[in-house]
Amino acid sequence: MDTRPLGSTGLAVTPIGLGLAAIGRPGYITLGRGEDLAGARTPDEMRRRSHELLDAAYASGIRYVDAARSYGRAEEFLASWLDDRRMAPGAVVVGSKWGYTYIADWRVGAEVNETKDHSVATLRRQLAESRELLGAHLRLYQVHSATLESGVLDDPAVLAELIGVREAGIVVGLSVSGPRQAEVVRRALDARADGAAVFQAVQATWNVLEPSVAAALDEAREAGLGVIVKEALANGRLTDRGTGPAAEVLRRIGVRHGATVDAVAIAATLANPWASIVLSGAVTVPQLQSNVAALGVALTPADFAELAVLAEEPDRYWATRSALPWT
Repeated sequence: MDTRPLGSTGLAVTPIGLGLAAIGRPGYITLGRGEDLAGARTPDEMRRRSHELLDAAYASGIRYVDAARSYGRAEEFLASWLDDRRMAPGAVVVGSKWGYTYIADWRVGAEVNETKDHSVATLRRQLAESRELLGAHLRLYQVHSATLESGVLDDPAVLAELIGVREAGIVVGLSVSGPRQAEVVRRALDARADGAAVFQAVQATWNVLEPSVAAALDEAREAGLGVIVKEALANGRLTDRGTGPAAEVLRRIGVRHGATVDAVAIAATLANPWASIVLSGAVTVPQLQSNVAALGVALTPADFAELAVLAEEPDRYWATRSALPWT
């Protein structure tokens, strides 16, 4: 898998990365995850599963891994894999995030799984925790799901602290979610601390059902930011487990190309010129291999015309996502 620059950050990454949101904790919102993780979900079993997935990702050529403080023990599992495999810093580019705290106590049926706090105190605490686990492997640190309502993009203490993170040699970014993603990305492009631009990368949701952030991501790319795409498979809705018109269109296109539903959806995401990395949220090795096969799918103008009509209204898309159960 060829590497490419992550915007102007100086980091070299691969077009597909591995996200650990669904493998670092016992519960998540991916469709069919309960079947994928049938059996024990103890920390030791999930560590074994994550190492198996990381091994397969590395063997496939993936050199970017995405974690977060709120992904259960994802950072811990990743750190132990890096240590066990004796990976030198930089052999894999590691990104993580701060701003949410995992509180489900390793329970699938917890009423609340994570809490949000974008204060400078949380940034300092969680950055120290991430650094303790990941050390020199940590190359990108992001505000987790920044919103206009939280005020994090206007907090001078947070912005100044993030500049300090940059000065320490770690790339600073943010992830965004929700129907106002585009507004948050544009606000982040204007964020300054002592006259200096704060953010160097942005991670956003884009898929054929929710493409509304595309223009803002193109603006971010033009400004030199690296762009990471998450949820290209809409939490499983754009896989062979999906139902409805979108899944049927993807299946039809897949038949034409001899490709799986998920590979078509990821290929459509990779086709965006502003996308530096598209994350796989695979839980099993076969899922990862199917995701990576997207690199060999060359969609045609006719395919893109069929996909273009699948977009949902952002409010509808995000309401559907919010209703997905943790399994």
